[in-house]
Amino acid sequence: MTGYFVRRFLLIIPTFLGITLAVFVVMHFVPGGPVERQIMRYKMAVATEGGAAAGGISADIPEDALEEMKRYYGFDKPVHIRYAQWLWNLVHLDLGRSYIYQDPVWDVIKSRFPVSIFLGLTGFLLSYVVCVPLGVFKAIRHGSRFDFLSSFLVFLGYSVPGWALGTALLVLFGGGSFWNLFPLGGFRPDNWEFLGFFEKIVAQIHYMFLPVLCYMVGSFATLTILTKNSLLENLGQDYVRTAFAKGLTERRVIFVHALRNSLIPIATGLGHVIGIILAGSFLIERVFNIDGMGYLGYTSILQRDYPVALGILVISSLLLLVGNILSDIIYVVVDPRIRFR
Repeated sequence: MTGYFVRRFLLIIPTFLGITLAVFVVMHFVPGGPVERQIMRYKMAVATEGGAAAGGISADIPEDALEEMKRYYGFDKPVHIRYAQWLWNLVHLDLGRSYIYQDPVWDVIKSRFPVSIFLGLTGFLLSYVVCVPLGVFKAIRHGSRFDFLSSFLVFLGYSVPGWALGTALLVLFGGGSFWNLFPLGGFRPDNWEFLGFFEKIVAQIHYMFLPVLCYMVGSFATLTILTKNSLLENLGQDYVRTAFAKGLTERRVIFVHALRNSLIPIATGLGHVIGIILAGSFLIERVFNIDGMGYLGYTSILQRDYPVALGILVISSLLLLVGNILSDIIYVVVDPRIRFR
């Protein structure tokens, strides 16, 4: 089994190279890159001044200035040379400098980490804390009124996009036409630095209650129904009937024997917890005016800020590849019957 995981870790290298190469080539050949955007800004400035219309100033950029611009952005070399240089800098932990913010990419991304960690970790923990017990009670009361009502609510939340739910919640509770209970957006209040410890906790919950609710509502149905179906399947196994025949109580059979095996498929998803650093939805962040990793990646693609977009791609792809391997390791730990070859 050790050989299997060694091969999996070695496969990270070609997989990572394939992902980054494909995205790098696509990014550098799509129209509207940084050079084209600078040319457009120059022409708009000339047109605004009226020089182009009067014929006093040419709207065409001189050839030497255009070549200098291409050298500045690194577009004066073939794409394979640019990729090799970018990869060499990446090996030395240099993600480049943002075209838009004019700061190192790592500094731009690092400033969004608190938002991503808070959203991802809080949503992840609350999903398991709420959905696993809910799935257990749905399995115990299978076919009851509680089961049908909770299924209706869970799938109703699953069918509503998080950003749409966020818009509705802001109208209801954000000072719109109804109640003014939560702020319209933002990650923290403006006076954050002057608040005490407990005041910061209350303020953080106040600002992030609605975004976290919208972020995690989509995972309710999947995790809840998976827990319920897995427990129902195990309750019909022979070892459960044997446990009942031995005179064990229903609580002990369900929560000690059946539930332990039912959590095996759910526990494998814990490997992806390593990816919570980039968790989030740019639409939810846009609705609540939260400057997180999701919205940063979205805006960097729209603005052709290639270094930032590639930096986010590097982090997210590595976390995803390592998380998949970690899921397999957890699977082996929780179920010793599994053997990888």
